[in-house]
Amino acid sequence: MKIFVTGIGVVSAIGQDAEQNLRSLQSLTTGLSRSANFNLMLGEVRLSNEQLIEKLDLPNEDYSRTTLLAILAAKEAWSNNKINKSVRTGLISATSVGGLDRTEKYYFESQTSKTARTYSLMTHDNGRTTERVAAELGISGYIGTISTACSSGANAIMQGARLLEGNKLDRVVVGASEPLATFDVKGFSSLNIFDNEICKPFDDKRSGLNLGEGAAYLVLENEHSISVTGNKPLCMLSGWNNATDAFHQTASSPDGKGAYLAMINALAKAGITAGNINYVNAHGTGTSNNDLSESMALRNVFGDAMPSFSSTKGFTGHTLAAAGAIEAVYCVQSILSQAPLPNLNFSTPMKETNMTPETSFRSAKIDYVLSNSFGFGGNCTCLIFGKAW
Repeated sequence: MKIFVTGIGVVSAIGQDAEQNLRSLQSLTTGLSRSANFNLMLGEVRLSNEQLIEKLDLPNEDYSRTTLLAILAAKEAWSNNKINKSVRTGLISATSVGGLDRTEKYYFESQTSKTARTYSLMTHDNGRTTERVAAELGISGYIGTISTACSSGANAIMQGARLLEGNKLDRVVVGASEPLATFDVKGFSSLNIFDNEICKPFDDKRSGLNLGEGAAYLVLENEHSISVTGNKPLCMLSGWNNATDAFHQTASSPDGKGAYLAMINALAKAGITAGNINYVNAHGTGTSNNDLSESMALRNVFGDAMPSFSSTKGFTGHTLAAAGAIEAVYCVQSILSQAPLPNLNFSTPMKETNMTPETSFRSAKIDYVLSNSFGFGGNCTCLIFGKAW
């Protein structure tokens, strides 16, 4: 079965829609800066919650930031789509922390005040964002929520594809949203893997990651849906796979076993070989462990015929659950632009693998793009996007 991508929407530190994000990628403009709230280099969306509510013309309610970012990106992806009884439509949304940003605000208040807005604690539920996005888009069919750490967004896309392939749905909105919650910042701080400057993925002198926030959604459709909606395919979702190496709670296996398995099985699912891949959007967090592990896996898959590859986290920061969805949108844009995407701040190849990522936005033949997303516990997912011939 052919699965088409017919809509994309994204908000991140480098833009409030897909066009702004692409312009930043083309001009090598990072969205990372030192945060006044945390005194760390972070990728913050330049819109307050109040501004998001106004921009989206929403009722003045107590939304989590996760929900607001999700609605902004999902509405862009959904665009002019409408509900049609002959097109079975669903939504799968992913997040790690859900509405924890609101829980952090109101928890202590609820312990001491009889007038505390304890109802706000209910926005912590990860499914709350999914339900709110579904209501905004008018989707009342299949609705699901996924939370698998940093592979969440990619797994939402994979699950949507499986539902189409299994003839459970004809059209599905898939993606993820993640805010910059204090929980995330302090949690990653405890791992001692922050870079005090802008991260340097795949550089021999890399020293850690930067966190970011954002959301991205894609519309996936089968051929029946396209015949009804009239939507023009942007590209195809050709292959996908998830593999878990279960090496460590927070670290990737040194040999990249899970990543390797996810990639080779995604290639098999797509019915292509490693030689068909023109660009790899790597997970590439900038940490010592991840970049070495992923590099080893890439070497094992591609050998000496390594295609163009890069990590775009120097632009957005690591957006955790949203990373796989945001980078999936970037992969679609890579195909549409016929250009691999750049890796910022690279200067010295890693001595172990001597691999040099793409550092400029240049024209090239891009038929297939491979995207990696890796979560805690070794939850590794690979997606493959191809031209809609």
